[in-house]
Amino acid sequence: MLIIVTYDVSTETKAGRKRLRRIAKVCESIGQRVQKSVFECRIDLMQYEELERRLLAEIDEQEDNLRLYRLTEPIKLHVKEYGNFKAVDFEGPLTI
Repeated sequence: MLIIVTYDVSTETKAGRKRLRRIAKVCESIGQRVQKSVFECRIDLMQYEELERRLLAEIDEQEDNLRLYRLTEPIKLHVKEYGNFKAVDFEGPLTI
């Protein structure tokens, strides 16, 4: 499944800036950054539950905003890309 993770973390305090870095690291460990606070994650249900648990452990629900969007198959009908960024095709051949 394709999960879109978006977040908005309050960075007015040192603790907020630290949370922002930790949340980004969690997302980078499982997905691909497509914008500053937006990640695409191709994961299964078990990985999704783990990702959600890890992110919820990091955010401050009084200060921050976290959204997880699950896109249904076929993905190509739901995602359109414009501009110079091209996502890595994890389903395609690996070129070394």
